[in-house]
Amino acid sequence: MPGAAHEVRLVVNGEVHTLAVDPRATLLDTLRDRLGLTGAKKGCAHGSCGACTILVDGRRAVSCLMLAAACDGREITTIEGLATNGALHPVQQAFVDQDAFQCGYCTPGQIMSVAGLLAEGRARDDAAVRDELSGNICRCGAYPNILAAVRQVSGIEPTPAEIGADARLRDAAGGA
Repeated sequence: MPGAAHEVRLVVNGEVHTLAVDPRATLLDTLRDRLGLTGAKKGCAHGSCGACTILVDGRRAVSCLMLAAACDGREITTIEGLATNGALHPVQQAFVDQDAFQCGYCTPGQIMSVAGLLAEGRARDDAAVRDELSGNICRCGAYPNILAAVRQVSGIEPTPAEIGADARLRDAAGGA
């Protein structure tokens, strides 16, 4: 039997929403089904794939594991709110510039995770970026281009060994 509705105030992409939500409703389902913000994707529903990554109070979060009721009063940013005044966020632009997506399903979560790790100051080198993005899965294998996008916005310079590893990954993925 569903629980009694719980009123929450969510600040999503700068806009305040007051909603009555089932206490069991995930933030992901609330964003997608109640607010029509479908950028965050439902991938695994276990917090393992990163397709639902958003920012909560400026930090990366997998929205499939968060309850909407637990986000009362918090600042939530989705892919739909990342651009400002019609201009792409630098991470979004880097993904376009570096062709860092194929099917695009994981792309919103990847972009949100990159935006978060940059804001958190965790993009120190390629190894740190790979580690920080390990929770975001790309089944198409666009990892070398995703890393190139991170390099573009962070200023990280790859070592010769990393450049060789990127080329091997691209070859294994069939080009790109």
